[in-house]
Amino acid sequence: MHLSPKIFFEHCYGKYAIAAVNVFTMEQVLGLFSAGARAKAPFIVQITPAARNYAHPAMLIAMINAASKIYPKAVYAVHMDHGNEEHAFDAIRSNDYTSIMIDASHDSFKDNVKRTKAVVEEAHKKNIFVEAELGVLSGVEDDLSIDEKYAKYTQPSEVQEFVELTECDSLAVAVGTSHGAYKFSGGSGIQFKILEEIQRRLPKFPIVLHGGSAVNLEEIARINRAGGSLNEGASGVSPKEIVKSIAYGVCKINIATDTRLLWTRVHREFFKDTPQLFDPVIPGKTYMAEYEKFMLEKFDLLGATGKVSDMNI
Repeated sequence: MHLSPKIFFEHCYGKYAIAAVNVFTMEQVLGLFSAGARAKAPFIVQITPAARNYAHPAMLIAMINAASKIYPKAVYAVHMDHGNEEHAFDAIRSNDYTSIMIDASHDSFKDNVKRTKAVVEEAHKKNIFVEAELGVLSGVEDDLSIDEKYAKYTQPSEVQEFVELTECDSLAVAVGTSHGAYKFSGGSGIQFKILEEIQRRLPKFPIVLHGGSAVNLEEIARINRAGGSLNEGASGVSPKEIVKSIAYGVCKINIATDTRLLWTRVHREFFKDTPQLFDPVIPGKTYMAEYEKFMLEKFDLLGATGKVSDMNI
């Protein structure tokens, strides 16, 4: 069942969080829907501009629609992530998305408001939920690269004015997470004082954490043992911090890096352990099974398991 994140966030606020997962391939889509249906957990399927360029929006939406027929009990939203105006307006016209993000966070406050408001006005005509971003995250995700020295925490003093001026429906904030596999080089973690102040100024308003992957060090070690060369000092968001953030109004946790690391580990080990094989179906099946296992654990961590049964939909 394809729903709006608005329904999810009204139900989960302060109690549990929704996993929002970037997808590029059939294996990821099937693994995500299989896990969501099995766990009876609501989830958000995220499509980035890089994914749209890789697989074409029509192909991605077709895979998602097919997965919803294969797993009819899955309850989900489809979200266009980190888009500019071109991506946003195309998504609005398509009628395939219940949620979009306009990312003007690298602009000045004034320009961010202007660009976000223009997208919100068009999206709301079709009852499409709009996520905006205030503050700049460091790291690397898809074709987005931001040096850490340019990263800027969200200023709590700006959030209320920003939401009132733009009329956005949720807000992604920069509070210490980062994109990509090279996170928290300074070891500071989530800044809960900032989150607390944002919640005080925006009570009951859904907050989004980008860069929410954990970056399992065992996955990195296994990748490197199979021929990889990833930074073994990388770290993501600790599970304890993710769980703690829910009480501060964080309703949506974005996940991308962890599923990529999982893909890399499965395929590197396949080629290392069975160099005589070349059938993509073999590692593909392994990846789908590992992906489902990963997502089931993530739904448990976020407290989302079984929550579809409580939503009265």
